[in-house]
Amino acid sequence: MGDRSTQPTWDPLVLAGQLHSVAKQSQLLMQRFATSQADATKVGMGDTSTLGFDFVDLMTRMMSDPTPVAKAQIDLFNESMAVWKSAAESMWLTRPCESDKPKDKRFKHPDWTENAVFNYVKESYLVAAKAILSTVRDVKGMDDATARKVDFYTRQFVDAISPSNFVATNPEVLKATLETGGQNLLRGLDNLLSDLGRGEGRLSITMTDMKAFRLGENIATTPGKIVFQNNLMQLIQYAPSTSDVRKRPLLIIPPWINKFYVLDLQPKNSLIKWAVDQGHTVFVISWVNPDEKLAEKGFEDYMLEGPVAALDAIKRATGEEQVNAIGYCLGGTLLASTAAYLAANEDDRIASATYFVTLVDFAEVGDMAVFIDQEQLATLEGRMRERGYLDAQDMATSFNMLRANDLIWSFVVNNYLLGKELLPFDLLFWNSDSTRMPAAMHSFYLRAMYLENRLSKPGGITLAGTPIDLSRIKIPSFILSTREDHIAPWTSTYAATRLYSGPVKFVLSASGHMAGVISAPGSKYGHWTNDNLPPTPDQWFADATSHRDSWWPVWDEWVSRLDHQRVPAREPGGGNLPVIEDAPGSYVRVRAVAS
Repeated sequence: MGDRSTQPTWDPLVLAGQLHSVAKQSQLLMQRFATSQADATKVGMGDTSTLGFDFVDLMTRMMSDPTPVAKAQIDLFNESMAVWKSAAESMWLTRPCESDKPKDKRFKHPDWTENAVFNYVKESYLVAAKAILSTVRDVKGMDDATARKVDFYTRQFVDAISPSNFVATNPEVLKATLETGGQNLLRGLDNLLSDLGRGEGRLSITMTDMKAFRLGENIATTPGKIVFQNNLMQLIQYAPSTSDVRKRPLLIIPPWINKFYVLDLQPKNSLIKWAVDQGHTVFVISWVNPDEKLAEKGFEDYMLEGPVAALDAIKRATGEEQVNAIGYCLGGTLLASTAAYLAANEDDRIASATYFVTLVDFAEVGDMAVFIDQEQLATLEGRMRERGYLDAQDMATSFNMLRANDLIWSFVVNNYLLGKELLPFDLLFWNSDSTRMPAAMHSFYLRAMYLENRLSKPGGITLAGTPIDLSRIKIPSFILSTREDHIAPWTSTYAATRLYSGPVKFVLSASGHMAGVISAPGSKYGHWTNDNLPPTPDQWFADATSHRDSWWPVWDEWVSRLDHQRVPAREPGGGNLPVIEDAPGSYVRVRAVAS
């Protein structure tokens, strides 16, 4: 027999006492959490107070035509019997083979497959989840908006009740609880209390070690200077790393929904550093994190005080009349609006436009649509009027709900049930550094674009007295979309290929809204190209060529063909704009949520 002193031990009485303590503190915590909620129907940007009417409509349709329900029940019975048969065989015959292991990341722990009991729990849940969702999705007669909302919130419910989210039905959590004497649950409770405190009564899930990163020290470190600023933005000019540079500067317009440094996380995946190393004189807008004093700033102000002001500043800094411009997400929507505005005023300072994961036709926006209808928007505008801005946590919650298993429940399990130590991850640090939205701007953006889709219509919106018509954009355009984008679906961003009048190149990157964009050379994500632009995205993809490497060199080759001239390298402060402070600047350091 082995030495018992080397075996992990635990005291059942001590464990019982710890679990009782966890339960008692959790009860008090939930009471505090419940009483701190001003209105539990407000979820992120959405308002679930009208959701009951949508489900009443669903039930009415079900009763008028019970066929989908009956079919789902028959399928559930048959598949449940198949699960039971498989469970019996695994108990008495053999374990499931390696190929039977699920690809669902929630069930990656081997016990979900190798242990017959937990395999049965998992498979039963998956069968039931499928039945619930198919019942909802197969009901006919609901309008598209109601059907989408019912489906979305049903998925939220189905994801929430996964057995992986509960102590008693998660084998990994049970194992950790037995091995540590319940210490994992106590650590998890501490993590939960900390996140509730950070969110001032609302759950603000910590996704990474927030103390591991310091702006300008080990993240957002590309050397540069702030050379211009106003109420809405600071303009960064990055120091050159080559002896000569391209004559035409590069202006990057990030979204103000998030901070710019997603493009400058680490040297190995920094698009900004890479562009500097290719000989671009890079300017980047760093937007302010607005408070109530900027409540009346509108989309027009973001255009005039953002890219238009930056164009003026870049001319003073470099003497150049024209720039190549990149817009990311909402920054791309602003770039398209600005390009159309300048074209209408016969201003040619933007020589080429590159759009990262950008919507300009909002006819199909995916699951974001569930948060935006007349009733919910009216409620949201009321909340924004009270504060003067959209709370950063509301925006973050909405985005996280679009990928709930990855961005909510995986952290619930790791942080609160397993009590794991948080690991440093630059992209999650950036994702947690959310920003507010001025009330006037965000109301216009949601109504004019998401709800009414007026940007895609000639003269549908007017900025600074100029009707905006995207068909007036005749400059070369490069459109980069990502195949797994849950915020700007690539099949929707493709619509821009039919709106601009100039030459257009469309490229599709693998992965999602962020990872697909910051897919540096040497990363695991490839891309697709097709020089033809057929009417539909499906036709484009059917004839596209797959490439295993990054799309970054494809863009650089495209933009290089537009201007081959080189000039001596430009240092920040070397022109007519004095240096204000070092990059990344002070605006980016203002946090909306405590770390």
